[in-house]
Amino acid sequence: MLSRTADNLYWLARYVERAEYLARILEATQRLTAMPLAYTGETNEWESAVATAGCSAAFFSHHKEANEETVTDFLAFSPSNPSSIRNCFEVARHNARSVRTALTMEMWEAINGTWLELKRFGNKSSSREEFLRFLQWVQGSSLRFDGSAYRTMLRNDAYWFSRLGVYLERADNTARILDVKYHLLLPPQEHVGGPLDYFQWSSILRSVSALTAYHWVYRDSLKPWLVADLLILNEQMPRSLASCYENLVQNLDRIAGAYGRQGPAQRQARTIRTRLQNARMEGIFQQGLHEFIGEFIDDNNRLGAAVNQQYLA
Repeated sequence: MLSRTADNLYWLARYVERAEYLARILEATQRLTAMPLAYTGETNEWESAVATAGCSAAFFSHHKEANEETVTDFLAFSPSNPSSIRNCFEVARHNARSVRTALTMEMWEAINGTWLELKRFGNKSSSREEFLRFLQWVQGSSLRFDGSAYRTMLRNDAYWFSRLGVYLERADNTARILDVKYHLLLPPQEHVGGPLDYFQWSSILRSVSALTAYHWVYRDSLKPWLVADLLILNEQMPRSLASCYENLVQNLDRIAGAYGRQGPAQRQARTIRTRLQNARMEGIFQQGLHEFIGEFIDDNNRLGAAVNQQYLA
C-alpha cells in the first residue's frame, strides 16, 4: 500500500473519532451546567471542556471568556478551530475522497452522507435542545462510519491502518478526560467523594459511555480510584487505555507480519502495553494520577510519531 493511502485512512479514522469525542465532551458539559448550582459548585465546566479538547491556547487567542456560547461555537462549528466538529468531518471527508477506491461503498456513503447532512445544521444552533440533537447526531454518525468499517472492510493493511487511527485517538481522548477531571473540575475546597465529585465523575463516565459498565464491573458507588481503574487498566472497557493498547499492538503486529518487518512502532506499543499490564492503581495514585497520565499522553504522541515515520511519511 502507498504511504499516502495509509496516511489518508489513518487520519480519516482519527478525525471521525475526534468528532465523536468532542460531541461527548460537549454533551457532558451541557449536562453538568444544567444542574443546580448547589450540585455543580463554582467551577467553570466550559473552560474544562476547552482544556479537555486540548485547544486552550487556540481558544483564548480568539475569545476572552469560556462560556456556553463561545465554547460550543469554537468546539463544534468554528472554521478557525482545526479540530472543531465541523472541521473534523470536513477533513475526514477530504481524506475519504482521496482514497475512495480503498473504502467500501458503505463507508463512503456513511462519511459522505455525514458531510452533506452537516450543512443542514448551519454554523450554530438556535437552542440548547437543537444543539443536543446535533451532538447526538454526531455520535450516531461516527458510530455508523465505525460500524460500516468493522462490518465491511477486508482484514488487510487498509483496515489495520484505519484501526491504528481509531485507537491512538481514543487513547489520547480518554487520558485527557481523566487528567482534566483531577486538575480543573474539582475545586480546591472540595474533597474527593463529595456531592460535586460524584456528579462530575458521573459526567465523565457518561462522556465515554461507561456509567453502566462501571456498575456492572464494580457493583459499588462511584469511587475515583475505581473509575480510574476502569478507564486505565480494564481491558474489557473498549475506551480504556489498556484496551486501546491491546488493539494497537495487535494491529501493528498484523501490519508487521504483512510487510515482513518489525520496527520502532511495534516495540514502543508493546512497551506501553506492558507498562499498563503491570500497573496497579495503588502505584498510579502514589506516583500521582496527573503525572502518570501526562507521561502516557507523551508516550502516545511518540507512538503516533513513530507510526508516521515508519509507515506514513
